[in-house]
Amino acid sequence: MRRLTVDIIVGILIWLPALAFASQEPYGLVIKDHKFEPARLTIPANTKVKILIENQDATPEEFESFELNREKVVTGKGKIVVFIGPLKAGTYKFFGDFHKETAQGQINVE
Repeated sequence: MRRLTVDIIVGILIWLPALAFASQEPYGLVIKDHKFEPARLTIPANTKVKILIENQDATPEEFESFELNREKVVTGKGKIVVFIGPLKAGTYKFFGDFHKETAQGQINVE
């Protein structure tokens, strides 16, 4: 009986954070005309978040950020998911490596 109780408690401790995170809606970024929309995305501090990036252009783009330590290609007309955080309050820049002059943005953490 004690072993069953321990197994239940361990299971709850393992799955509770995952279930809490799974209930959060992802934040969205769209790549359109080689630009990120919105160019400024605001997320909460000290929280791991999921960002769904949809590329509406026919050509690939990249979500890259030195500050966030992320680099991921989004195929033309494709979608990707990027997890970031938990982060301290501040501003974190990102860009598209294939169109650096226009595909730029920032994540504001509050």
